[in-house]
Amino acid sequence: MSRSSRRSRRSLFFILLVILVCGFLGVGFSQRNSSAPTADNDVRDNLRQFAEIYDLVEQNYAEPVNADKAIYNGAIPGMLHVLDPHSNFFDPKSYSSLREEQRGKYYGVGMTIAPRNNKVIVLAPFVGTPAYKAGIRPGDVIIAVDGKPTDNLNAGDVADMLKGAKGTNVHITILREGSDKPLEFNVVRDEIPRNSVDLKFELRPGVGYMHVSSFNETTEHEVEDALDEFGDMKGMVLDLRGNPGGLLNEGVGVADKFLKKGQVIVSHRGRSSPEKIYRAAHGNGGRDFPLVVLVNRGTASAAEIVSGAIQDHDRGLIAGETTFGKGLVQTVFPLSQDTGLALTTAKYYTPSGRLIQRDYNGVSLYDYYYNREQEENNAGKEVKLTDSGRTVYGGGGITPDVKIASIKTTRFEDSLLQKYAFFNFAQRYLQGRSVDKSFEVTDAVLQEFRKFLDAQKISYTEADIKDGLDWIKSQIKSELFIAQFGQQEGLKVRAQTDPQVLSALNLLSKAKELSDNARHVLAQRTAAATQTNR
Repeated sequence: MSRSSRRSRRSLFFILLVILVCGFLGVGFSQRNSSAPTADNDVRDNLRQFAEIYDLVEQNYAEPVNADKAIYNGAIPGMLHVLDPHSNFFDPKSYSSLREEQRGKYYGVGMTIAPRNNKVIVLAPFVGTPAYKAGIRPGDVIIAVDGKPTDNLNAGDVADMLKGAKGTNVHITILREGSDKPLEFNVVRDEIPRNSVDLKFELRPGVGYMHVSSFNETTEHEVEDALDEFGDMKGMVLDLRGNPGGLLNEGVGVADKFLKKGQVIVSHRGRSSPEKIYRAAHGNGGRDFPLVVLVNRGTASAAEIVSGAIQDHDRGLIAGETTFGKGLVQTVFPLSQDTGLALTTAKYYTPSGRLIQRDYNGVSLYDYYYNREQEENNAGKEVKLTDSGRTVYGGGGITPDVKIASIKTTRFEDSLLQKYAFFNFAQRYLQGRSVDKSFEVTDAVLQEFRKFLDAQKISYTEADIKDGLDWIKSQIKSELFIAQFGQQEGLKVRAQTDPQVLSALNLLSKAKELSDNARHVLAQRTAAATQTNR
């Protein structure tokens, strides 16, 4: 890289840094108060010192300095993470991915791929997509894309190669077990939806199950469609486990489907933004079926807004684990060079006034995300009341009404997953035969699975099999259904046998008692207020 090129990169960096520090963080040079000159001088001094340090690093470091890495992955994220864990800078690639996730669609061939056995394997093509129509199958090994070998590439790199403009061709070379030579597929890219409602079906007659995986630009519409498909229901399990959140307006729109018109859903306020209150604009239209919302540690942001609103209004029962505790509002600012900045501009509060955000002061990023054992009790948390007067806690996510512990896998079960035993067994089992939807994992199938483990040199004892029998059967059936019928049917198998889902199903009667009691309490209050006003 030439010296003039390096100087150009540094200039771009300093412009970005000045904008970030002086514009978004409120330390602008145009401030007119007694402390402004001091603040201005501090900023100039800090920038001058940073320039000196960067120049020394660039000239004297043992290896050539990658400017993009130093700027995009180092200096700017480091500065933002001093503020809070969720303000973030997006380089061109990550910013493009963010926009793709928010839009709820992308352009490509439509299949899930992942590393398996040191190769990139097709897990499942999505039903109806170009990959599905072309005849690509689960277990196919992708060895080249447009003639470029995939050796030493990770699944993300291969996924990027498969994406492209709608209507363009991509040539995929596949190795398939049982075929003597590679198979060639010429696939035309199309629009592929990223459905946030990735699973919906009836757990039993009249009882719906819906898993919402994220909140993107299509989520409210997807939830509305799912509710319409279910029709009149006797109850529902709304599964928000593992949902990291997403777009605020979509979270508000989803909560609107379950609450009464006019009820508060969430509010937010910050230093530079006045308080804004979001209410249910349409309401549930009389759909007052019993509701259980499943949450866990991975339930965050917009998913916590939905959970908190349902809990505060006693609309449904929250079950599972205490949620993540992300209650900071990020505003995304597009920047030059196809980059972006997600900056925290406000904080979320539930209808009862609870702060969703967990305390992050004096906590490392690692501990903030992964080490949360000490936060399981409610000591020291703010206390608020639901509409009916139940106690709820703020300042650390949404605490469930009923705790349901996540299922812990054993060391043997972890080894089966790490060695892709179920995926590989399904591919082997379906060689020369098929299964129908009445298929169950019998003793004969289990015996074949044991022989497969022996052949793969995966050690086990009969006690291992016995202790995890239900889980093993579910995993085998799920992988077989994914391979035979598509990903939706495989996910459905897992949900039908998930102990937490089954526990939630059994809580529907308790959810009905909760909402009935809340209506009774509110009716009594209204009657008392009417008497007082006479």
